[in-house]
Amino acid sequence: MNRRSIVTVCITFLLVTSGTVGATAGAGAVGGSSGETSTMDISGTGSDAPFPQTATLVRGSPDLSVALARPEVTPGRTNQVTLQLINDGKVDIGTPQNRDAVTTARNVRLTAEADNSPLKVETGTLALGAVTENRPRDVPLAVSVPNGTEAGNYELEIDVEYSYTSQLSAGVSYDKEATTTLHVDVEVTDDPRFKIVDVTTDAQVGDRGTLEATLKNIGATAAYDATVALESSSAGLALGQRASDAARVGSISPGETVTIPYDASFTSTAPTRQYAISGQVSFDTPDGIPHVDQGLSAGVTPLGEQTFALEDVESTLRVGEDGEITGTVVNTGPVAADNVVIQYAGSTGNIIPIEQSAAVGSLDAGESTAFTLPISVGGEAESGLRTVDFAVQYRNDGGEARVYNEVAVNAEVAPERDSFSVAIENQTIEADGSRTIEVTVTNNLGEPASDLEARLFANDPLETGDTDTGYAQSLDAGESTTMTFDLTTTGSATPGSTYPISLDFRYDDADGDSQLSDTYRVPITVTPSEGGGLPLPVIFVAALVVGTVGLIVYRRRQ
Repeated sequence: MNRRSIVTVCITFLLVTSGTVGATAGAGAVGGSSGETSTMDISGTGSDAPFPQTATLVRGSPDLSVALARPEVTPGRTNQVTLQLINDGKVDIGTPQNRDAVTTARNVRLTAEADNSPLKVETGTLALGAVTENRPRDVPLAVSVPNGTEAGNYELEIDVEYSYTSQLSAGVSYDKEATTTLHVDVEVTDDPRFKIVDVTTDAQVGDRGTLEATLKNIGATAAYDATVALESSSAGLALGQRASDAARVGSISPGETVTIPYDASFTSTAPTRQYAISGQVSFDTPDGIPHVDQGLSAGVTPLGEQTFALEDVESTLRVGEDGEITGTVVNTGPVAADNVVIQYAGSTGNIIPIEQSAAVGSLDAGESTAFTLPISVGGEAESGLRTVDFAVQYRNDGGEARVYNEVAVNAEVAPERDSFSVAIENQTIEADGSRTIEVTVTNNLGEPASDLEARLFANDPLETGDTDTGYAQSLDAGESTTMTFDLTTTGSATPGSTYPISLDFRYDDADGDSQLSDTYRVPITVTPSEGGGLPLPVIFVAALVVGTVGLIVYRRRQ
């Protein structure tokens, strides 16, 4: 072949190759409908170029498929399945370094349907972006399977829309839109499946108790080595020591129900409402294959907080004395309480409980009983209406001690009074005379007084006689006795004047402690002597006058 022939062949080959590029760009996309456009970047450095520009021809397309790693779905619920979208792209012409330019599916939209079957895909169209050969996409789908659906395989139809570059050469790209329909099977199993049919608890707000969940196997086969795990969705409810707890129940036959107890506790601030719990059952199928049935859900409402009320409260409190607060304690529910004790819970220094508490026994919900709590009021206390804090201690159904603190009563504190009252019927005495006075003593303590000794005191011009003490072996509350004392007047007592006498009492109180009362003053009036003689002052003045007159007469005679 001569040199001219060789040149002619080369030119012809180049023309044929150029024509091939143009024909290929007009071809349709594989696997679905397509539209085609071409673009060119003359400089080869444009920022909008979708791929690095090369003079090498690259031609190909994406090849999409789908798979389900776990195709099993369960009747009676909405199942979550993960669809994997795989791109096994094809390259007709080109090098490995440039294959991504034509195998990448861009702007991918996926729609799944379950036509001609009882299943329903709840997930709408999903935008997935780009799917490359080396990066499959996991697509979550929600598939509802009605109760009663027969076990077996059911087909899902997967429509995928995307765009891609079919050919790239010398800065010219040919883009296409494509739609492909794919299919994948899901398997409706006859494995055991479960439902919580009832949840109850005897736990109260602020306390702990037992939560019982009743679980039913609504599947077609038995479950073996089953473990039921429940979890609380609220900080107000704990199962065991944490938010979740698990119990092993063994085997559960189809249609069988089992009731599983869990330790449950509610915080003291938890409102009385329904609390959500979720769970799952881990088990082995009849074939010995481990399986987990998720999606258990239920709600549980605690019993209200245990409360008590104090009613019909009466008070005998008085400043400086011992008294009592009496009333009725009512178990306002919602459950029975054992070993109920009324406790004084105040912190006022002038109110001192003689006994810190009073036991009243067990009370059913709504039941009431009387209580009495002895209390002493200090002498520095103010009289009037006082708020007194109480607490109710009890034991719950589990024998655990609990305290209800929100109890307060209003109690009247009477003003201070004398421990004893004294009365003298005749409160007079003759000038320069003596007499026996009878003093009526009344016990105002509100309790018995024993070994009562009274002592009389007097100041000039009054004096006590030989009998200046009185005694009573005992004196009940409110009881009176009469004591006799001797009283005399001195020569300086002026008729018509009033002078005080004083008495005090030493006694033993109801506890056997020795006490000394305050001092009581009684006025005594001095009256003229009934003998007719002149009073000493008058006699003294008269004698002084007579003496003075006699002295004057004597001097005149001298």
